[in-house]
Amino acid sequence: MEVIRKDNNIEGAIAATKPLRKRTVIKKDFKKNWFAYLLAVPVLAWFIIFCYGPMWGVLIAFKDYKPLLGFADSHWVGLKHFIDFFQGPYFWRVVKNTLLLNVWGIVFGFTAPIILALLLNEIRDGRFKKTVQTITYMPHFISLVVVCGMIHIFTADEGVVTQILQLITGKEYTSLLGYSDFFRPIYTFSGIWQSIGWESIIYLAAMSSIDPALYEAAEMDGIGRIKKMWHITLPQISPVIVILFIFAIGGLMSSGYEKVILLYNPLTYDTADVIASYVYRRGLREASLSYSTAVGLLSAIINFGLLWATNRMARRHSDVSLW
Repeated sequence: MEVIRKDNNIEGAIAATKPLRKRTVIKKDFKKNWFAYLLAVPVLAWFIIFCYGPMWGVLIAFKDYKPLLGFADSHWVGLKHFIDFFQGPYFWRVVKNTLLLNVWGIVFGFTAPIILALLLNEIRDGRFKKTVQTITYMPHFISLVVVCGMIHIFTADEGVVTQILQLITGKEYTSLLGYSDFFRPIYTFSGIWQSIGWESIIYLAAMSSIDPALYEAAEMDGIGRIKKMWHITLPQISPVIVILFIFAIGGLMSSGYEKVILLYNPLTYDTADVIASYVYRRGLREASLSYSTAVGLLSAIINFGLLWATNRMARRHSDVSLW
């Protein structure tokens, strides 16, 4: 019994000294790297002031907010705005359009940079490779407003895209942005054109760290380029793909409202009106601040749930996850 008591006392003493050791380590690290901590202060201040500080404004979603009354004096309505959105006539339309538009983006837009990076990785002519990279990178630096203006020109009655589509189908079309069935393809593939080169950079960077001995061994075994892509390149960059896929799923309920607003019109609301554009119309144009905040908050909560679920699945089936 005395031996057990002595052991318990020793364990208690060790446990009591652990916080002191941690504090000592933290103090030593701070003294050693004080300049790095000082550089981090502006970044932390920016996040606190501009990212976390405004978060208390989500209380508007639970109030009948009146700017003249302010946050404190506006009437509390609880979940009224959320219920109104669920029961509203546009709920299913905006949710369906948001999901489909982002599914199109994942199916085509997420895979396109991977395919481009795989193809560029196989090019041995350095000059041709740089030329292709430059051409595919350039659209990323064009303003979104300019890109949307180009889309309007190319899809107009006499636009290049409209003329090509008429030659292929043999049908007469006016402006393609006036047809709801064409909005998703135009939105998705114009986005791929603008971002494919820039987004392929991270995959090319991951491919540059692959051990060349793996390719040399595969060539000695007589394996072709396609099989090397499938059995060597893709597995080696799979952690990067998984991480970016998690982020893509985490944004499944959000779309870039700027591009949607610049391209859509009442004729294409059936397929183009998404949650972000609906929030823009109700919040800014109709001044329904509480309602639009509730809709945006609901979208953010769903996105977080999708991000958490996707990350958990990735962690369960692989060794790669965000946390």
